[in-house]
Amino acid sequence: MADSSSTPETLQFGWEEWISLPALGVPALRAKVDTGARTSALHAFDIETFGSSAKPKVRFTVHPIPGRDDLVIPCSAPLIDRREVASSNGEKELRYVIESTMEVAGQSWPIEITLTDRSSMNSRMLLGRQALKDHISIAATDRFMQPELSYDVYHTKRMREVQPNRALRIAVLSREDNYSTRRLVDEGEKRGHSVEVINTTRCYMAINTLAPEVHYDGKRLPRYDAVIPRIGASITAYGAAVVRQFETIGTYCVNPSAGITASRDKLYAHQIMARAKVGMPNTAFAASPQDTGNLIGLVGTAPLIVKLLESTQGKGVVLAETKKAAESVIDAFRGLKANFLVQDFVKEAAGEDIRCLVIGGKVVASMKRTGAEGDFRSNLHRGGSAKSVRITKTERETALRAAKAFSLGLAGVDLLRSEAGPKVLEVNSSPGMEGIETSTGKNIVGMLYEDIEARVRPVPIRRRKSASK
Repeated sequence: MADSSSTPETLQFGWEEWISLPALGVPALRAKVDTGARTSALHAFDIETFGSSAKPKVRFTVHPIPGRDDLVIPCSAPLIDRREVASSNGEKELRYVIESTMEVAGQSWPIEITLTDRSSMNSRMLLGRQALKDHISIAATDRFMQPELSYDVYHTKRMREVQPNRALRIAVLSREDNYSTRRLVDEGEKRGHSVEVINTTRCYMAINTLAPEVHYDGKRLPRYDAVIPRIGASITAYGAAVVRQFETIGTYCVNPSAGITASRDKLYAHQIMARAKVGMPNTAFAASPQDTGNLIGLVGTAPLIVKLLESTQGKGVVLAETKKAAESVIDAFRGLKANFLVQDFVKEAAGEDIRCLVIGGKVVASMKRTGAEGDFRSNLHRGGSAKSVRITKTERETALRAAKAFSLGLAGVDLLRSEAGPKVLEVNSSPGMEGIETSTGKNIVGMLYEDIEARVRPVPIRRRKSASK
């Protein structure tokens, strides 16, 4: 591609030419030349602004091939103006204006483009005077004087290669202004995306067949390219319902609602991991007080771990060093009508566990967490410490299998090193970023965005034609 700052060679255009708009991911487009118009116009629909008021952006979709409304190119660009434009029949329309690069015959230069509905026009794009510059001469009676392109490019694997990394609109579902939330916003904006923090409990939903919606503070939320759920344990049910609504709309969610719900239910989570043959400490569950002795016997001898099903960050987790102590703790939990698990205590772990951070089916980082003095729990929230650690192939495979069992795109898998191999304690669907980034020195949030960008990167979308056509 030629440098747009250099002086282009003289080109001769007919009244219709093939062009490409590489920055928008449109490699082939037939455009009509109209010297009577100042600014070029591109056929666009689903036009929507996003981003900050200081740096507004606009996203839209394009049908590059006339008569092929089933082929859709998602685009986005910085917004430079909103301008009143008069059409050939005298009607005035307020249009969004962007600047993008046009390429013809190996030469490229920036042009201004207005976005409008040209579905009734034969040409998907109109080239105005501003785009033609001084080095272009017009032969009004001829067409296609420059090398012809082909719409066939939209049906090849090359389309994925020519797509630009367009700005994405991303929602972070979070009620907390903590390190993880701030990093998700900062890193996303650094990569050119628009990231909005949405308080999960202030979302409400319109549930219907034709147009399911999510509303927030009295307004319908816009279309997002991706949603990053950061659902707190206290609102798991409602948070999962909000994520499920985004899934119904068709938005990509880093972690699905089913995976979030299952990972939070410790009993169900262990059943899922058992089915997936994921190694874990011997675990038992019972509802009747008559089964206390048998319950302990299923797990093994003391010491034992008694764990509330809804425990988080090490809260509600008790080490019973003797059988008598285990019976007392179990009776106390039953008296509170609390649901709990009993687990074998892995002595050789010595108060240490390993947090493996899984993104998009890969372990991208791991850290060893050590409990505070005298505490068997290694949670950083309880004063534990962490350092980067190399994990074995078996540990890596175990972490991946655990995250896959819940279909989580982002997961913190906590495991213990036992004599019998790695044992998974928990799969966290909202893992904290501070400890793992600090201890490993890796840009974990950046890796998450790389995975999101790869999954929602714009490529031609072929929509199904209605049965009536």
